[in-house]
Amino acid sequence: MLKKTEQYEERTIESKPIFAGKVISLQVDTVQLPDGGTATREIVKHPGAAAVLALIDDKMLVVEQYRKPLEKFQVEIPAGKLDPGEDPIVAAARELEEETGYRAGSLKPLSAFYTSPGFADEKLYVYIAEQLVKGESRPDDDEFLNVEAITFEQAQQYIREERISDAKTLLAVYAWQLYRLTGEI
Repeated sequence: MLKKTEQYEERTIESKPIFAGKVISLQVDTVQLPDGGTATREIVKHPGAAAVLALIDDKMLVVEQYRKPLEKFQVEIPAGKLDPGEDPIVAAARELEEETGYRAGSLKPLSAFYTSPGFADEKLYVYIAEQLVKGESRPDDDEFLNVEAITFEQAQQYIREERISDAKTLLAVYAWQLYRLTGEI
């Protein structure tokens, strides 16, 4: 049984904004530790994001794009950040259509998780798209992507090659594997 952890909570003494950008902001907080000491915490604030596992004829829709922080191309499920006050399911539908051209007749929640809780507050919501209808993609002006429908075997190969290496897409592939084995997610 886990011990009660409230006694280990850190109380914010001061919060200093450092940077405010288009996607993230950074602040440095001074906190009081449970033993009475103090420490600093560098915190990235992010509005959150939504992503979509979309399957068509036992293939998963993915986008390949260059990821500057990694200095390489990555294959990922469609995703994007939430607009201020936006419902994550609305963002998921928007990103699926913008990036792949497909519209979902329905979206069901798969999971939600914090991407890096040690230093960031970003929460990512993952949905499963059903009843897909092909339309036209409309990526953002600064998005250059290749859209592909890949087989499960290709997804496994991309994981081995680290072309798929982000948490949301790994989660999607493992959810797809579960679906292929059991018929349920």
